[in-house]
Amino acid sequence: MNPHHRTISLFVIGLSTFWVAATGAQSPTLAQQKNQPPATSTMPPATASPDPGEIFRDCPDCPELVAIPTGEFKMGSEETPYEKPVHRVVIANSFALGRHEVTFDEWDLCVASGGCRFRPDDRGWGRGNRPVVDVSWDDAQQFVAWLSQKTGKKYRLPSEAEWEYSARAGTETPFWWGRSLVKGVANCEDCAEAPLRRTLPTQSFRPNGFGLFDVAGNVAEWVEDCWNDTYKGAPTNGSAWTSGQCQQRSLRGGSFASKASLIRSPARFRYDQDVRYYANGFRIARDL
Repeated sequence: MNPHHRTISLFVIGLSTFWVAATGAQSPTLAQQKNQPPATSTMPPATASPDPGEIFRDCPDCPELVAIPTGEFKMGSEETPYEKPVHRVVIANSFALGRHEVTFDEWDLCVASGGCRFRPDDRGWGRGNRPVVDVSWDDAQQFVAWLSQKTGKKYRLPSEAEWEYSARAGTETPFWWGRSLVKGVANCEDCAEAPLRRTLPTQSFRPNGFGLFDVAGNVAEWVEDCWNDTYKGAPTNGSAWTSGQCQQRSLRGGSFASKASLIRSPARFRYDQDVRYYANGFRIARDL
């Protein structure tokens, strides 16, 4: 076994064991989710380079981050032309990823401080700890610029490779939990007996092996990369692809409005970077 893969596997097993032990349960039912209070955290800001798997934040009201272990993986799949060719990517540079999608609470702080100009409507679903929706790639760039200025740290959108590597969390299956769709582990059109057709609060389902919530479904997530129809010529070092159809940007993870095929770990699609859509949001990244 490749030593990178062995390290990631041990990390995933340990984190998964911790989650089961800490909660004493599997995925919550929708009825249970409705009664759950918003997740809170009292963890202090990070004062040194965090260890892989460590959860931290850079200020009391900053989004929570998870330090992602370095390693390598096979990116893409043989399912659609957009996901080909499957290629090896090495993630050598340390980074952290948002533990969950950016919420309305977090976005509204940016608006209140003047860092973000647009205040999206919640469509009657509620704000708070639900993921912000109806934001464009350009809007997301305002948020990461504001957060960078606020903290003095380099925030950004994740690259497409970083996003897929983190969503897979050491797995090679279509979904991070296995080969087939399982009811009750994500929010998508096919993920429950009756589709919700709206967002759910972040952390409504169990996290993947890296401790990340909603990397499948809920809202589609903007990444940094310019859109390219295939992976021919894509970077293999985990960096963002900054050439191609750059008026369009990639989104990953699918949403509550997506069929199961679009919430697979390798699934990808695109929108114009200035388009706001009611099922699109984003997750932040930070260099370490």
